[in-house]
Amino acid sequence: MDRGADEQNGGDAAEWKKVADLRVVVEAQDPAAKEEDDFALRRFLRARDHNIDKASAMLLKYLSWKRTTKPRGSITDYEVQGELVQEKLYMQGLDKKGRPLVYLFLARHFPAKRDLDEFKRYVIYILDNTCTRLQAGQEKFAVVADLRGWGYANCDIRAYVAALDIMQSYYPERLGRVLLIHVPYVFMAAWKMLYPFIDDKTKEKFVFVADRDLDATFRDSIDESQLPEVYGGRLELRGYNDLSPPSSSN
Repeated sequence: MDRGADEQNGGDAAEWKKVADLRVVVEAQDPAAKEEDDFALRRFLRARDHNIDKASAMLLKYLSWKRTTKPRGSITDYEVQGELVQEKLYMQGLDKKGRPLVYLFLARHFPAKRDLDEFKRYVIYILDNTCTRLQAGQEKFAVVADLRGWGYANCDIRAYVAALDIMQSYYPERLGRVLLIHVPYVFMAAWKMLYPFIDDKTKEKFVFVADRDLDATFRDSIDESQLPEVYGGRLELRGYNDLSPPSSSN
């Protein structure tokens, strides 16, 4: 979708004027901003309630982070292989709004087994790959976070906060919704520690779904063909171990 089509579909001309103003401010300080399209700038602008000073500071911080964190432009499978082989996350399917879906199985994450730097790279890897699945006209993705079996051995506040910081600081206005399902009572203690690190706009996107409402929630938001078999749908989840070629034997 180009800007002209967006404006015909209800885009705000005044908002695009602010995007142009933001571009002038940021490009004067960092020429790398020329590589970012207007939709990216609009996301940063919206994340800061259309305040150009705050949006420009956020965008400049992002451009500096991008150079340091992804000097080659992306994170490779090899750089996050230790996370990928755990298969705690699947990037498959679309919801009824056309948003790419990410299915998280948080009981498969163990802080005792993770390296925080690799985990941060993994978060970036997932976000980048999810964003490449966005269809024309769609800027957001959705998440189903399954906490069945989650316990204290899985609790990793440092990693959760790191993931939130990356998403909120460098991928603004990308998250559409998070459905938290099969939530054990013990998780609420971790949620209370995590909650202050979530910005107000993001807080609204987290939805706790009671087990009794799960089937109806899925039916309302995800077509059966896009819903994993484990939840009564027809989608076969295929993770890194399924998709990666077998190692050659010498």
